[in-house]
Amino acid sequence: MNFLRRISTRRLIAICALALVLVVGGTTVALATSGGGPKPPAKPLANAVHDALEAPAVPGISASVHFTNNLVDASSLEGRDPILGGATGRLWASPAGEGKLRLELQAEEGGNDSQVLVEGRHFQVYDGTSETVYEGTLPEEKGEGGEGEAAVPSVAEIEQAIGHAEGRVELSGAIPSDVAGKATYTVRAAPRHDGGLLGRVELAWDAANGIPLRAAVYSSESSSPVLELDATDVSFEAVPESTFEISPPAGAKVVNLSPAELEGPEGHATKAVGTQAVSQLVDFPLTAPPTLAGLPQSEVRAIEVDGHTAALVTYGKGLGGIAVIESKSSPAGEGGNGPLSGEGMPGLPKVVIGDVKGEELDTALGSALWFSRAGVDYAVLGSVPPAAVEAAARGL
Repeated sequence: MNFLRRISTRRLIAICALALVLVVGGTTVALATSGGGPKPPAKPLANAVHDALEAPAVPGISASVHFTNNLVDASSLEGRDPILGGATGRLWASPAGEGKLRLELQAEEGGNDSQVLVEGRHFQVYDGTSETVYEGTLPEEKGEGGEGEAAVPSVAEIEQAIGHAEGRVELSGAIPSDVAGKATYTVRAAPRHDGGLLGRVELAWDAANGIPLRAAVYSSESSSPVLELDATDVSFEAVPESTFEISPPAGAKVVNLSPAELEGPEGHATKAVGTQAVSQLVDFPLTAPPTLAGLPQSEVRAIEVDGHTAALVTYGKGLGGIAVIESKSSPAGEGGNGPLSGEGMPGLPKVVIGDVKGEELDTALGSALWFSRAGVDYAVLGSVPPAAVEAAARGL
């Protein structure tokens, strides 16, 4: 429902949860359970969404949050990682229109905190354990760039949008619930096709002001959330500007997920997309077969990894697709010790890919595999079983 994304503060909270999923890292309370707080009256989904969008803007948001990650067995990993192992933390958001959000997950036993910062369309995710910053720019949406907030759609327009969305996802109604002592509505959405290992997502928002207070992701094989970010205490008050003035430590690795730019006609910068354009930017032989593991190639684009141009090649459509990231190996050798390797997660299972060995991570929502060959690091990822990423890796 694109109109939900036009409300800056509401969209940023969803982006925050999404960013944590992208770097691989709730309370496992099922939707049917109750926290004992107040619940709003039942109403159709379109009406609940309309009322949320029409609610008066809040001056800001400060909340205690609980993040639980059941993607992997964190006990098998060395150290305490607040992204991989889950954590408590704090969340702050500016009023709608300013477009700023900060999430801090606090590590246990002296570990490094992890941060998510969103300003407008730019985002940063700092993984304190691996000392890596993942950053990028969100794509501009159709209709953005105009002055002021978009008009709130009517109930009829929302019903039409819901009907269109139901061609791709199964939607529940607005289910009365409660989060952090606030009356909320919760909606469930499950993909009808191309969902990979994704079972469904849930979003709960404050019935009084439309602010999201809980987001959860479920796999197709479990009734408990795989990822969940929910507020345990929330207040709607102005947030000091200094709260958003943070930066990662000097020397942190940087992975830029935005497409790299290529100088085009008359000196204008264009996005480097396509095998030929990307091949001109990278300093290693690009491997981008037209099909991989039975999936057709979707796109080839340049990205930045630790200050160097790398390539992102995608195959298939939807969440059932596969992504391949290729970057030049570090001078230390071909042990896969760059920011795209499994270096920060020792003890991963080994797998043989042709004449080299790789490392594989199997999670409830997908799989990832890292290997290096001939001076190039490869990362193969997808919301698919391990056998699928292994077949893709061997196809490279």
